[in-house]
Amino acid sequence: MYVTAEHALSAPTTDANAVVQELRDRAEILDALYRFGLGQDLKDKALFASAFAPDAELDFRPAAAKWGAKPPLMSGRDTIVTTILALFTGRVDTTHQVTNTRITIDGDTARLTALVEAQHLLIADSTTHALLKNPYDVDLVRDGDRWVIRRLRIDNTWYTGDPTAIFDN
Repeated sequence: MYVTAEHALSAPTTDANAVVQELRDRAEILDALYRFGLGQDLKDKALFASAFAPDAELDFRPAAAKWGAKPPLMSGRDTIVTTILALFTGRVDTTHQVTNTRITIDGDTARLTALVEAQHLLIADSTTHALLKNPYDVDLVRDGDRWVIRRLRIDNTWYTGDPTAIFDN
């Protein structure tokens, strides 16, 4: 097919705008998960809270079931932030590494899957630790230019160490 110079100049602009928007969305979707992990690692309440929609749900039950724990489903941004930070601040150091991300976008909603390796060490006794490899299943919603987590389900593929010492609440 022969493309005129005029067509070649105008067509990529529309396509380029769509590509730029999709790339921006993908970056913002990943950033929501990064804010989730780094907010915990830094014990930064504002950063951690910025990852969630006001009506968010955090379901850690599938992961915790692997070592016999039965935590509640956490509902609402304030509950999630308060619960998680109270559990770790001053007691547990964490690091989260995100890999193998996959994203699908449908208008103002998106789904993200990822593998997250989460290291947890007791501050009072760093020989007590838990290293978790967790598949994450995340539903997100657009919030202005940013994306936030509406539902996060965390499962566990494997762990080493003693999660019962880390997640004792």
